[in-house]
Parts: sequence; structure tokens; C-alpha cells
Amino acid sequence: MKPASFDYAVPRTVPEAVELLASADGTAQVLAGGQSLILDMRLQRVHPGLVVDINRVAGLGRIDTDGRTLRVGALVRHRAFEAAQSVPGPLGALFARAVVHIAHPPIRTRGTMAGSFAWAHPASEWCAVGTALDAGIELHGPLGTRSVAARDYFRGPHLTARRPDELLTAVTFPLLGEDTGVGFTEHRRTHFCFAQVAVAAALTVRDGVVAEARIGLANCADRPLRARAAEQALIGAEVRAPADGHRLPDGHPFTRAGRIAAEQDAAPVPEPYADVEYKRHAIAVLVARTLHQAARDLRSRRTEPDGDRA
Repeated sequence: MKPASFDYAVPRTVPEAVELLASADGTAQVLAGGQSLILDMRLQRVHPGLVVDINRVAGLGRIDTDGRTLRVGALVRHRAFEAAQSVPGPLGALFARAVVHIAHPPIRTRGTMAGSFAWAHPASEWCAVGTALDAGIELHGPLGTRSVAARDYFRGPHLTARRPDELLTAVTFPLLGEDTGVGFTEHRRTHFCFAQVAVAAALTVRDGVVAEARIGLANCADRPLRARAAEQALIGAEVRAPADGHRLPDGHPFTRAGRIAAEQDAAPVPEPYADVEYKRHAIAVLVARTLHQAARDLRSRRTEPDGDRA
């Protein structure tokens, strides 16, 4: 199937791109990596009157940090995060764990992180990470620049707070301290499918107890979610490695958090190969598994006298 006819523009600056979007009366689509847009156009799921190709806009391909936050420009490709060292500290490790679940190497070479936030698929790995960390989405429009927190940005499947005349220029993340462990796990039917459930976690442990927990869920509702009830249940919990090093007992704080996330935080939507009951079970298992991974990550960077605390 071929896409319907459309106009095509290649701006060189952000103001020029915004002007083009504003002139299109809501019919424009932005092309960065195009790995989702082009497919939707070919299948005629979207019918843009104008495609605005931002690949020649200067300055959008940068990754910057001020020591507290990381700013990822709209043209930074997925592949930039495959090496944990590309981003400072535990945040780089979280990015590296999440990015390998995104499609395949050719798509990761072309697709962009910001494009995932613009497309806002409920199963998006980056959107789960951004929701867990309450990333800021930077938007440029005719009225100026604004930043929308992830908790307010996602409105539903492919629905966001971005207005049609705004350009998503960057996503910002808080840098994570060395007392934070990170994890990312995903379950999908085959390697070629979207995630049926994905979980991102950042676990801050001080003196052997959880001081802060951040859990982002993908494809557990019609948009990315923070598992806030599960996070709250973890605060103050003592974290120890399971006796056999792998299996978490029923009474372990991570196991309890998984059940809370599945029963209280998630609002799963049934799919052909995953009904609601199945997805709730998968959520409980993956949340516990991801928290366990985050605790192991922290242990690998920390030496403590008793050797078994996270």
C-alpha cells in the first residue's frame, strides 16, 4: 500500500519548523527517524498534509548535561545509548538495559528517543523509563518554549499534551546518584512483537533500606504509568538478597510490590494473546524481577560488610 500524497518541507531551524507546523492547520507530521511514521503512512493509518523533516535542524542531535539533568535532543538516535558509558552514572546503565529491547539494530540506528515520546505508544520502552523518572518533555511552539512533565504529557494511546503547532525538541532526565540501582525487564510474545508488559525501575537504598523507588510500566494501561502504590509500599523496606540468590519468596518486599503494582496501579487492556488476568500476572512477576535486578545492580557497585544487603 502506498501513502496518500503529501507536501514535504525541510526546515533548517527550530523557528522555521514551528512556523511550518503552525501553517499546516493540524495536518502536519514531524519526520525525525520515521520508523513508525513511515509505516503508518504506508498503511494509511495517518494522512499528513505536510511532512516536516527536521533532520537538518541544527543542534537537535546533542546530548548535554549540567551535572543534575541530562538533555537528549530530538535527533539523538536509539543506538547512542547502547553503551552504558554514553550517559553518566546509573542513568546510563538504565538506558543501556532499555534500549536493547527496542526493535532491531537497523531501526535503532535511525529511530530516535524523542520520536518515541512523540509517538506515545503505550508499549514504548523509552516512555516507561521517562514515566518512571518523570522526565521533562521540551516543546517549542508559536507562543514560546514549555516543558511538560511525563506525568502530565501522556493522555492515551498516541495522545499527548503536545499541540499540533509544537515541535518536541528534547527530553530531559534527572541524573541518578550512585546509591541508586536500576533495572529494566520486558515480556513479549516474540522478538518481533511489542512488549506485552515492560517495567523500568530505579531503586535508591540507604543503610540497607529503600529510601526511594521509581517504577514505570509500559503496556499496563492505555498509556505509560508510574506504579505509585507499589513505590510507596517499598519505602522503608529492608532489602536483602534471596537465600538462593535468584528466587524471591512470597513475603519479600519486591514480591509484595509486584502484586500491588498489578492489582492497584495497573489498568491493563486485553490483547489477542494476553487477557487482563494474564497481564496482571506478568506485571506482578516483572515488577518483582526488575526491582531484584535494580538491587543486584546496586550491589555490583557497592561493597557492604554483611555482603547481602542491597
